[in-house]
Amino acid sequence: MSQDLRTNVDQLNQMVLEGKILDAFDKFYAPEVKMQDNDYPVRDGFDINREYEVAFVEGLTEFRGAKVLSTIISDDVAATEWWFDYTHKDYGVRNYKQVSVQRWKNGKIVEEKFYYNN
Repeated sequence: MSQDLRTNVDQLNQMVLEGKILDAFDKFYAPEVKMQDNDYPVRDGFDINREYEVAFVEGLTEFRGAKVLSTIISDDVAATEWWFDYTHKDYGVRNYKQVSVQRWKNGKIVEEKFYYNN
């Protein structure tokens, strides 16, 4: 396990917990990043994915909590199990668990997929 990867993942997760989602995105996501929610279409590239993150953050009407439940790191892959509780203008009230699987390269996330059922 790369200690650098563990440090990056822990820092990213802490930034999310502090509400610094966009700062974390700018710091840890690669220009060529590909992101996907469940089996929805893949979003390709930094700009489109950042726009998606901005829309999510701006749509939050109430944020009640988030918690990292577990994190697994192996080679250049990190998986974090999250619990979230918030209200969003487009998605309504959400209280659920999500798993985020990230592939890292040169200190940046190049691929991330979110698994959740809500």
